[in-house]
Amino acid sequence: MLKLCVGVSDIAGLQYWVDLRAAEAVSRGEPPCHRHITRHRPRRGAQITGKGSLYWVISGSIQVRQPIVGFEDVVAEDNVRRCAIVLAPTLVPTRPVPRRPFQGWRYLEADDAPADLQSHEGDELPEQLRHELAGLGLL
Repeated sequence: MLKLCVGVSDIAGLQYWVDLRAAEAVSRGEPPCHRHITRHRPRRGAQITGKGSLYWVISGSIQVRQPIVGFEDVVAEDNVRRCAIVLAPTLVPTRPVPRRPFQGWRYLEADDAPADLQSHEGDELPEQLRHELAGLGLL
């Protein structure tokens, strides 16, 4: 799945929110996880659970993925039924791939998913420089 990461400008900002949500889950006696609330439950949820990831678009490019643990039905404060995407607290940097803005989430086919960024493939580069190089097609 593919989702815009609104209000976050880099992977470190997303990591802050993931850590905060995982700590909140632990304080409630739950396993550490990050829940992202969305309006609609994915129809392919059974195919994705435990096998897929949510790829986050940060500052105009896919930069990181987060493994999907499952989906839960939740009722929001306004008594509207929604879906929580339950995510592992682990962020896996990927090769940056430019993406235009969109609303909601999208399915991302396995063939179109960017490869994980290996430790020797740019970890020593600052995140902003990696983003700019990817935009130029050099990374």
